[in-house]
Amino acid sequence: MSWLEKLTPPGVQKIFSKRDTPENLWVKCPVSGEMVFHKDLEAGYYVTPAGHHMRIGPDLRFKFTFDGDWREIEIPGVPRDPLKFKDDKPYTSRLTAARKKTGRDDAMAIGVGAIGGVETTVLVQDFAFMGGSLGMAAGEGFIKAAHTAIEHRTPLVVFTAAGGARMQEGCLSLMQMPRTTLAIEEVREAGLPYIVVLTDPTTGGVTASYAMLGDVHIAEPGALIGFAGPRVIEQTIREKLPPGFQRAEYLLDKGMVDKVVHRSDLRGVLSR
Repeated sequence: MSWLEKLTPPGVQKIFSKRDTPENLWVKCPVSGEMVFHKDLEAGYYVTPAGHHMRIGPDLRFKFTFDGDWREIEIPGVPRDPLKFKDDKPYTSRLTAARKKTGRDDAMAIGVGAIGGVETTVLVQDFAFMGGSLGMAAGEGFIKAAHTAIEHRTPLVVFTAAGGARMQEGCLSLMQMPRTTLAIEEVREAGLPYIVVLTDPTTGGVTASYAMLGDVHIAEPGALIGFAGPRVIEQTIREKLPPGFQRAEYLLDKGMVDKVVHRSDLRGVLSR
């Protein structure tokens, strides 16, 4: 006990004692730098006052998309590390860390519930899980969502968010691109709508497969959407890219997406 604590009455010590403050009480907007109170952020669909759409996980996606309750569908298991891959750390260690961080087994989550009173199968890609990368588990998740939609005769809505294929799974990861494409064809043959909501970021092998094969493509404002990143493209072509290149609004102007929709309006647009 310090000399100051000895001189301070116990009642005063209690009033001015240190209080633990949650680390995520305030969130900094990446665009404006403004600090936003977490309850205000949640009430605003995790969109900052500057209009920046924060990245969110499956639980919030389902909450903001469905009318009310939903049920989650289990995704089939896959081999944990078939290639025994290791870079600066084992792939299994990366999986363990990602599972601890997100509370999920992999990057995909499937929910079934009502949107505008219509039962819908929704697949959400979680960027927080190893950058939402497409691997065997994610591929199985997509195929499971497609088959669930076919079985229950529902539309299939997919929220994409990924940096591309999962390099730790090599060709087994790249195989998921044609597998997911074939699953989309099954949905089409069943006469069911396939709607893609492109969120920030949607890049790499995901863009080269199921992200751009929808009947309708909706994008969140400001979302980065492309195959290679803008920096890589500039280094390759040795030219400066135009302002807003690969952003949702740029793609809308070029006819690559059908609509750019604010997150708070998305449920209403999907239910039309």
